Amino acid sequence: MKHNIVISLMACLLWTSCEQKQAQFDATGMFEADEIIVSAETTGKIIAFNVAEGSEVQQGTVVAQLDCEQIKLQKQQTKATYAAVGQKQNNATPQTQILEEQLMSLQRQIETQQEQLKVLEKERNRMDKLVKADAVPAKQLDDIVGQMNVLQKQIAATESQKTVIKQQIQSQKEMVAIQNKGILSEQQPIAERLPMFDDQLRHCTIAAPTKGTVLLTYVKNNEMATIGKPLFKMASLDTLLLRAYISGEQLSSVKLNQNVRVLVDDTDGKYRELNGKIIWVSNKAEFTPKTIQTKDERTNLVYATKIKVPNDGYLKIGMYGEVVLSPNNQTVAK
Repeated sequence: MKHNIVISLMACLLWTSCEQKQAQFDATGMFEADEIIVSAETTGKIIAFNVAEGSEVQQGTVVAQLDCEQIKLQKQQTKATYAAVGQKQNNATPQTQILEEQLMSLQRQIETQQEQLKVLEKERNRMDKLVKADAVPAKQLDDIVGQMNVLQKQIAATESQKTVIKQQIQSQKEMVAIQNKGILSEQQPIAERLPMFDDQLRHCTIAAPTKGTVLLTYVKNNEMATIGKPLFKMASLDTLLLRAYISGEQLSSVKLNQNVRVLVDDTDGKYRELNGKIIWVSNKAEFTPKTIQTKDERTNLVYATKIKVPNDGYLKIGMYGEVVLSPNNQTVAK
């Protein structure tokens, strides 16, 4: 009889202890981080891979280098092709130089004729006075006027020749410009390819996109990297996210930016208490994960939350954490 009483008391104490343990938190979950998988953006042999699992890197730190010698050679070839196409351009100067010289010669001829015309005009004026004074025959005046008319026609003809030569020069320049335009149309696509090679060469150097810790590496030196091939996985561990699940009854007591207490296992069967902040609450329910407990374990549908917890170096990805929503819910030893 006494033996049965002792067993009953022990069972009661064990049940009470379990109840207290369950009552000390409102939800539980696992710690996770925003993981980033860094992949290759071009193809090449890995000639340098400077990170190991667990190492910390700063944003912009070069962690890998690919052998992109083929891209460099392609860029040099493209630059040579660009220069060769440019040398195909025609120059209108040799073709128009002769016409320019003819134009200058006609201009000098016109200037000479205009000087002769001025001399004849003076002679005509002088002769006109002499004719009026009956000092010379009128025929001499008529001869001078005739010479002036002939000279004026010659000047007009020379001006016409100048106009024709100017048109020939302009036509020649336009023809060469049209030819060069066709050549430049071939050169433009080549010029636009050069920045593409520069972009590919930049991708040969892989840098850390953010500050964090390398969680996993997928490659080694001298392996071949292809576009999209994962190189390593990293995450910032300064702050972790606890994905915890709450029941529908608890939903009304949860809001964004709410401060909560987070409990994690510590030594001597005790809890380590940290501060957290709710930064996300799911807008739809889901079935309770098998490894997750809520305050009411019989709840089938729960809502996922994310709680931001500063990491003091103790927290690890995949570690379990327990959440205390109510400040009146005191922490007790396990």
